[in-house]
Amino acid sequence: MNTYQIKSWIKTSALAVTLSLAFSCQDALQEDVISQIGNDYLNTAKGLEDGVNAAYTSLRVWYGSERGNNFTEFGTDIYTNGADGSWKFMNTYTNQFDSQNGHVRELWDELYRGINTCNAVIDRSVNVTGISEAVKKQRIAEVKFIRAHHYFLLVQLFGPVDLQLTENKVPNKVVTRAPVAAVYDAIINDLQTAIPDLEAVKASNQYGRATRPAAQHLLAKVFITRATSEAGQASDYASAEPLLKSVINDYGFILLPNYAQIHQFGNERNDEIVFAIQYTRDPLTNQQANTPANPSANNGNNSHLYFLMEYDVQPGMRRDTQNGRPFKRYRMTPYAINTVFGDRVNDSRYKASFIDVYYANRPGTYNTNFDLSKPSVTFALGDTAIYIPGFEMSLAERATKKYQVLVPSRYDERLFPPLKKHLDPGRADLTQEQGGRDYPAMRLGETYLLLAESLLRQGKVAEATDAMNAVRRRAAFPGKQAAMEITPAQMTMEFLMEERARELTGEQVRWLDLKRWNVLVERVKLHNAQAAPNIKDFHVLRPIPQNQIDRAEGGASGFPQNPGY
Repeated sequence: MNTYQIKSWIKTSALAVTLSLAFSCQDALQEDVISQIGNDYLNTAKGLEDGVNAAYTSLRVWYGSERGNNFTEFGTDIYTNGADGSWKFMNTYTNQFDSQNGHVRELWDELYRGINTCNAVIDRSVNVTGISEAVKKQRIAEVKFIRAHHYFLLVQLFGPVDLQLTENKVPNKVVTRAPVAAVYDAIINDLQTAIPDLEAVKASNQYGRATRPAAQHLLAKVFITRATSEAGQASDYASAEPLLKSVINDYGFILLPNYAQIHQFGNERNDEIVFAIQYTRDPLTNQQANTPANPSANNGNNSHLYFLMEYDVQPGMRRDTQNGRPFKRYRMTPYAINTVFGDRVNDSRYKASFIDVYYANRPGTYNTNFDLSKPSVTFALGDTAIYIPGFEMSLAERATKKYQVLVPSRYDERLFPPLKKHLDPGRADLTQEQGGRDYPAMRLGETYLLLAESLLRQGKVAEATDAMNAVRRRAAFPGKQAAMEITPAQMTMEFLMEERARELTGEQVRWLDLKRWNVLVERVKLHNAQAAPNIKDFHVLRPIPQNQIDRAEGGASGFPQNPGY
């Protein structure tokens, strides 16, 4: 927000990604801890570089954070709340989800802090010497990418927002809610002017920097999203198509042959990743900005916490780093389990995405608790302790097993199929919340699905089917590729909605997808029993944080709240 002084960017604790995570022959984006630096520092070549790196840090307020996950996974058709946590109202849409919401306030403030950092770099760059024009143009393009990214999030979540495209050096209360069309115009202009000056490579030599294909992917998604908004233009889907085809064809990205490899621990930097948010194992630099609005943002990539069931108090089990620290925030809806992931014969993505077995790490004999088909179970170290088949198994069949079987009729807010995409066994110990894995913000699987969407919306059904089948063939179990292919007659928006859920579950896109398709309220009422009673039409926008309204000139009359809040 423009009430922040420019000094705020330099007081963030971390920049982007540390050299200690260098990959192959590539360097990674350098992190330095900077404090007590004067305002003029940004006018120097070193200050410009550090300012750009600080702008990258602002991406962490969204990706891999609790707030980013709550905004995108809660209150959708495929995820509902588990047992724990104080943010369930973001799933159930009760009146607790209001303008005093801490996540809303933190996200708003930190995105605008990042935007002002980008504005400062752009505005100051004209007077910076000691850096080549080519590098300067690239750095300006990078912060335009980040600024466009932030405004894209803001306009999707909040609708009309304050549009600041120049640096604010001192607190300023003069703000207005710019029309949605104006915000989209600014986003598109930033990306279109950035693309020629970004590196035209799959991954920068300093891994983590924005590249041309990342900006093309983002710009295409902006067009596709604008198309169904109040600012939509007839050309939007056609504008997205060549951008997506370029990402797919021009840079050497590939769909990994095995879907499970995408999120495999230790394989974060792979040939499918178009753009990733950098985290590290260094607790000093592995954090978001520590600010008055967000004083303890030290959790790194903490997505590993939220999608896990309560395995650690079950017979034969205790918590360990391999299986994760289960915060039990998100669990799949019955629709997600039974329909979206209904095909377990041909499609590998259920098996690749969810834990279906736990191996005993606490040997001994125990009374059973959730599987009463037998009175007790005995485990040696490494024996199967819990099996989660994903379908009902008869009592008689379960009685033959030497372990407990968790069947769908026994799922509850504590026991459910856990998502394993974000597991982080590289944490220092079994209690550590601060994760160090990179977060894949854009990957080629989604690029193909966005292409299918843009083609389908243009009536190019055969081409859309081809794009969809590329994703589906990759997701097949060995020998099942032909069975996974669909025909043009099956290529519908309903199918695409479910395909994106299968491919991208737990990857911080679902709420935004449902909003884009104008089906959020409809599908939540159909498929999320906890959210259905309370969701209303106005919930397609989030509340403007009250502190923003209070600090605006004229208060609520100068910066009005979204309807319904």
